[in-house]
Amino acid sequence: MRLNIFSMTEEKYTHTQKQVALYAKAFAHPARAAILQYLFKIKTCICGDIVDEIGLAQSTISQHLKELKNIGLIQGTIEGTSVCYCINNENWNKMKEVMNDFLHQDLSQNNCCQ
Repeated sequence: MRLNIFSMTEEKYTHTQKQVALYAKAFAHPARAAILQYLFKIKTCICGDIVDEIGLAQSTISQHLKELKNIGLIQGTIEGTSVCYCINNENWNKMKEVMNDFLHQDLSQNNCCQ
């Protein structure tokens, strides 16, 4: 019988730890950060091609958009032959809260390596 080690280790982590890892994955590639910044900059859904703005191949942009959508930071709708993307405000705010709590843990009590 073969064990699935990943599912066994998944149980060791809290929901918050899994969320932090998932959100960190969104920023694991500079193209995803560029896409998010562009979507914030235009302040509207983009139905056109963002390849020119980001400077990567369409297939690469599509992969990054898919990753951001799977994580939930952007949302997309299909209109005819085009897909429109924008920031998912609710999920973005949830991500900010989770990451803020994680990144602002108090270090003042940690004196072990000083």
